[in-house]
Amino acid sequence: MLRTLYLIFCLCGFLPVTTVVMADETIPASKNASTVLVWGDSLSAAYGIPVEKGWVSLLQTKLGDTYNVVNGSISGETTAGGLTRLPEALKQHEPDYVLLELGANDGLRGIDLPTMRRNLEQMIMLAQAADAKVILLGIQLPPNYGTTFTEKFAATYTDLAKQYTLPLLPFLLDGVAENWDLMQADGLHPTAEAQPQLLANVWKVLETAL
Repeated sequence: MLRTLYLIFCLCGFLPVTTVVMADETIPASKNASTVLVWGDSLSAAYGIPVEKGWVSLLQTKLGDTYNVVNGSISGETTAGGLTRLPEALKQHEPDYVLLELGANDGLRGIDLPTMRRNLEQMIMLAQAADAKVILLGIQLPPNYGTTFTEKFAATYTDLAKQYTLPLLPFLLDGVAENWDLMQADGLHPTAEAQPQLLANVWKVLETAL
C-alpha cells in the first residue's frame, strides 16, 4: 500500500514535471487512420523510462497503421489542468477516441470530489461534443485516506461511466502497484518491464471500444 501512496505522491507533482510526450512524433502517422488521444499524468507520460517503452507507445505498436496514438499526458497533471488544455488538443488532433486518465492528483491535493467530478464531466462532454468516444482510466487512492473518502473517490469514476455510458478501467495500476519488481528505483513509477501489464489493463476496455 505504501508503494501505491508513493506513486500517487509522484503524480501529485513532488517530482519534476515532464514535458508532454506526443507519441505521433516518434511513430509516423497515417493520414487515413483513426486517432486515439491519451489524456493523463505521469503514468501515461512514460516518466523515467524511454518514451518508446511506455504503454502508450506500446499501444501504437499494437494498433499498427490503422490508428494514430497521440500522448498528451503530463506528470503532475490535475483535472483542472487537463480541462484547460483539452479544447486546443481536441481542435488540433480531432481524436476519434479519448483515453481519460486523470484525478489522482486532485484527491491527494485536497481538491474536493465534486470539483474533480465536474472537471472530469466537462472533459467528457467536450470530447463527446467533438465526436470522440471517451474511455475512463481510473486510479485508486491508498486506504490511509479513509474508507469513506477512497470509496467516494472510486465511485466518481464508476458514476461518470454509468451516466455517460463509458468504458471504464477501475485501476490502471492493477497488478503493478503492489509488485516492487515492477517499480522503478525511486519506488514511485512503474518500470519499463511493467508497461506491458499497464497496456494489458487498458486493452481490456479499449479493445471492445475500438
